[in-house]
Amino acid sequence: MGISLCIGGRGLFSIVLALGGLAATCSVVIAAGSAYTNTIAELQNRYVDEVVAHQKYNTYAQRAVEEGYPNIAHLFRALAASEAVHARNFKKLLAELDVEARLPAKFDYEIASTKKNIRHATTVEADEIDQKYPAILESIESEKHEDAIRYLTYAWKAEKQHRDLIVKIQKASKRWFGIVAKRIEGKPTRYYVCQVCGSTLIELPAETCPIGAHPVSEYREVPGFPGNDQKKRNLGRMNN
Repeated sequence: MGISLCIGGRGLFSIVLALGGLAATCSVVIAAGSAYTNTIAELQNRYVDEVVAHQKYNTYAQRAVEEGYPNIAHLFRALAASEAVHARNFKKLLAELDVEARLPAKFDYEIASTKKNIRHATTVEADEIDQKYPAILESIESEKHEDAIRYLTYAWKAEKQHRDLIVKIQKASKRWFGIVAKRIEGKPTRYYVCQVCGSTLIELPAETCPIGAHPVSEYREVPGFPGNDQKKRNLGRMNN
């Protein structure tokens, strides 16, 4: 599965898929003697992970639509929108460090049923919250790149919001998924994503973004799918 990626500006990026082989590796060239060796390596790794997450959540959304769950699909699309903001931020930071953000030629991940995709998403979010981000922030702390620390912290806090959004569905997915899914499909939800930090909410904050204290004007509503009665709004397209 090959991809082409468009990134830039305050909006989402798109990934165009093409059928093909699977699995690949990614590398980044770090200038000798850089004062930010760990920071650059971690930003590159997170950039790739966020691009993969954006692609995967959008694919989960499409599978949910195919299975008749447009509201669950809308949730996955909101998560994808947030991951896009993180990827864009990490790419920008790398550029400021004179490092080209690189992607593997191909990605490998499993797309299962919506029920299983929810379980997998919860597991991944929990791992990032409890393991990955704490280790990353500890790794780069001594290099004191304040922007990197700030944006990685933004992403960490946004992942906590993601987990809160999907955990209730996940808890019911083993035995009561059908009942919970019907309840969700009967009550559409609106999702908003901050275009600075990726904060993902179901209601606009009264004053400022709860993660980075950004103005409410930085939030964009995530468009839903036909069938969930959500107003579609153009979140923009990220360009190179």
